[in-house]
Amino acid sequence: MTQQVLALVLIVFFLARLIWQKQRKKIKSGEFIFWLIFWSLSGLAIVFIKYIDSLVSRLGFSAQGIDVLLYLGVVFLFYLIFKIRLRQEKLDQEITKITRIISLKDKDKD
Repeated sequence: MTQQVLALVLIVFFLARLIWQKQRKKIKSGEFIFWLIFWSLSGLAIVFIKYIDSLVSRLGFSAQGIDVLLYLGVVFLFYLIFKIRLRQEKLDQEITKITRIISLKDKDKD
């Protein structure tokens, strides 16, 4: 029970930070909605962890519900890392392209 309360307090903190970031216009609306849904679902999963435990056991898994949520969280994090890596690679290519254009223009001026 203490772990659930602590987790819910952390989620409320993250939601408050999210709202604060949105008010300061540090994040876009789409990103705000995504994280709002994510943290809300996380809070609901913690509140209903007993139901998740029973669902997981009925599905035949030997782990507890919290373990399954942790595994799903790790998979989600790896997915986000993958998406960030793809975005970084695209930015690197665009920077390289812009650098080439600028260097060719500078070369033509000489």
